[in-house]
Amino acid sequence: MDQKPGRRKGNLRKLSPAELKNWLTIEARAQGFELCRITHADHDFSAPLEGWLSAGYAGSMGWMEERKAVRAAPRELWPDVKSVIALGLNYGPDSDPLATLDQPERATLSVYARGRDYHDVIKGKLKHLAQGLVVRAGGNVKVFVDTAPVMEKPLAQAAGIGWQGKHSVVISRSHGNWLFLGIIYTTLLLEPDAPEVDHCGSCNRCLTACPTNAFPAPYVLDSRRCISYLTIEHAGPIDRELRSLMGNRVFGCDDCLAVCPWNKFAVEGREAKLAARDENRAPDLAQLLALDEPAFRQRFVASPIKRTGHARFLRNVLIAAGNAAKSPAASQLALSVRAHLSAADPVVRGAAVWALQQLDQQAFANAREMALPTETDTSVRAEWLAEGNST
Repeated sequence: MDQKPGRRKGNLRKLSPAELKNWLTIEARAQGFELCRITHADHDFSAPLEGWLSAGYAGSMGWMEERKAVRAAPRELWPDVKSVIALGLNYGPDSDPLATLDQPERATLSVYARGRDYHDVIKGKLKHLAQGLVVRAGGNVKVFVDTAPVMEKPLAQAAGIGWQGKHSVVISRSHGNWLFLGIIYTTLLLEPDAPEVDHCGSCNRCLTACPTNAFPAPYVLDSRRCISYLTIEHAGPIDRELRSLMGNRVFGCDDCLAVCPWNKFAVEGREAKLAARDENRAPDLAQLLALDEPAFRQRFVASPIKRTGHARFLRNVLIAAGNAAKSPAASQLALSVRAHLSAADPVVRGAAVWALQQLDQQAFANAREMALPTETDTSVRAEWLAEGNST
């Protein structure tokens, strides 16, 4: 979040509202944003947010409840804000993002996590654009990239960037589902654009594509069943009933985005602004399980995956390994899993226990005899004592 002093260079002619809007659009494109739209700051999303929170759909994301008032309304966060600039940057994949789901011995990473951390990429672009706005028109600004109490998606719809689909993600008629959103709050009174309307119609592809049935109703996401939440935000053990449904998705999930028919209208030629690193397209599970914490940090040094932390990432990879029991690599994976049965973190130990049970019943039984007498963590003991759920 940034706030810059309202000061305009004296040698710049004051722009008319239309000229300022045109400048914003041009400069936004120069910074790599395909879409730039404006809405007023008088929005209040309290009702839908409160309903979602009351249903418990936020899971363990307590910060959603703690700052719900400032999250729901721009003026609650910053009373001086008059206009909201919403920006969209296309990060669409250059190949089928679901292709690796048929390779159980490899990990599937969400498209956005296969390249550089979008927080770092977009924030610099937003700052440049916001500072240019201050120079040309004065006022104060604040910029946001997914880390502050700001409801980017409803604001993006209000500004005309796209609409929130039945999967709750913003869909653009020109860029499909693959948009990073950035928000600029400004004290300037800018001419707003028309909001976008819903174009989903009767289509339910995103809802039926969800592996864990995380949508109790259209437009409603239950984070507690969402693989993106489970693999990124959720810190503890993952419910046993959901593990086999996760497949080899170790960081995020793109199923509901990838099946949307609006993707066919997405603009090609994305200039590799956030190109996937080759090593993140289909990484080998055994190699990921071999990463200690320093190696993990080095491997994902500029990736959003690093934010999740080594232990949580290992938990995810171990679950994916357990789901690879029918893969030719199952025996090798079982050896890799056994190395984590003595991990210091009980969540990692528990995930390793479950994975070994899926991969090798005999090895599981032998290891249980050795481990149970000295295991003191109740959640890990529960994993050793659980029956069934093997593939």
